[in-house]
Amino acid sequence: MNTSVLLKELTFKAIRSSGAGGQHVNKVSSKVELAFDVKASKGLTNDQKELVAQKLSQRISKSGILILQCGQSRSQHKNKELVIKRFLNVLKISLHTPKKRKKTKPSKAAIKKRLENKQKRSLKKANRRKPDF
Repeated sequence: MNTSVLLKELTFKAIRSSGAGGQHVNKVSSKVELAFDVKASKGLTNDQKELVAQKLSQRISKSGILILQCGQSRSQHKNKELVIKRFLNVLKISLHTPKKRKKTKPSKAAIKKRLENKQKRSLKKANRRKPDF
């Protein structure tokens, strides 16, 4: 993942934000919308594009564009920084592949201990029964 190339491919749009700000909120476009075309990206390999498209299928539009919005701050510049951080984090998480689980056998001591405990439990329960004459 080449972040400098990815950052050049991002497109931003400022929108009017809801929330705190009083009259200020009605005249200033402080909410920032980030758009990233996953299919046309040159910063991702084809395998990475497929992985991102698969993992972020809920967030990607039918035309293959990932859209993120941020309107937390009253400042447009702060919102832009926040949405870029969120974008990089979302990409990093979607590209992460978990390690394969290695199958392991229980040790002989563990098997022996389990069978001994099973035998003790069986005896304890057998001793609770009424004697059979």
